[in-house]
Amino acid sequence: MRFRKIHGAGNDFILLSNLGLDYDNDWSKEAERLCARRTGVGADGLVISRLINDSPAVLEVACFNADSSVATMCGNALRCSAWAAHRDHGFQQMSLRMAGVVHEAVVSDESVWVTAEVGAVLPRRLQAVINGRPTWFDSAHTGTEHVVAIVDDVDAIDAVMVGRLVRHHIDLAPLGTNVNFVQSTGQQALKLRTYERGVEAETLSCGSGAVAAVVVATMRGLVARRAVTVHNRAGEPLTVRPHDARPNRTHWVGGPVTHTFEGVLA
Repeated sequence: MRFRKIHGAGNDFILLSNLGLDYDNDWSKEAERLCARRTGVGADGLVISRLINDSPAVLEVACFNADSSVATMCGNALRCSAWAAHRDHGFQQMSLRMAGVVHEAVVSDESVWVTAEVGAVLPRRLQAVINGRPTWFDSAHTGTEHVVAIVDDVDAIDAVMVGRLVRHHIDLAPLGTNVNFVQSTGQQALKLRTYERGVEAETLSCGSGAVAAVVVATMRGLVARRAVTVHNRAGEPLTVRPHDARPNRTHWVGGPVTHTFEGVLA
């Protein structure tokens, strides 16, 4: 069984897109085994992609986190799947269906773009003490649960320790949340660190987290409602912008995708 190791702006995945795969197989435990950094291939998640229609192009995409849980939305996994579909089939525009939600995708020479649907945005959802200072987290649902704290210096935060505490906060039980720390770095620019639920660690990039960060930063007046550059830990920025037809409900998130290697699973 051949696989690709691929990453979207630093968020890395094992991608299986062979049409002969048993798509309905239970991949949860396999994801936990394969994503292990020291004993497996190593990745933030396992992505299974299946072409279900080629005119127009439609793919079914499933993403399993490194802890075996299912991701209802993963922007970078969708972007990597779109890149692979472009490489394998030549599609430049396509629809990607993940957890019952249809996302648009566009592949250009330098970037891969997918849409994220924005749901409820709740100011001051919870408070936590960060470096001795009470800090409010707003919540924004971008296909999955996110909370966002605006801070002065993201590099001064222990993102793993604070992220783990907030991720399991009693006010967010039983699902928990992804946890984002955001800093304004200039006009239409943000710096982001994300502790991802399901990976249970800080990741180098998070597509749905970038959208959540921009939605909250816009609400807080840090950026205007247009394209925003989101700098991540990988040094490969994502760009988030409102969808022209549905600016209040849908955002585009785009950036680089890198194919690192291919292999065969025994």
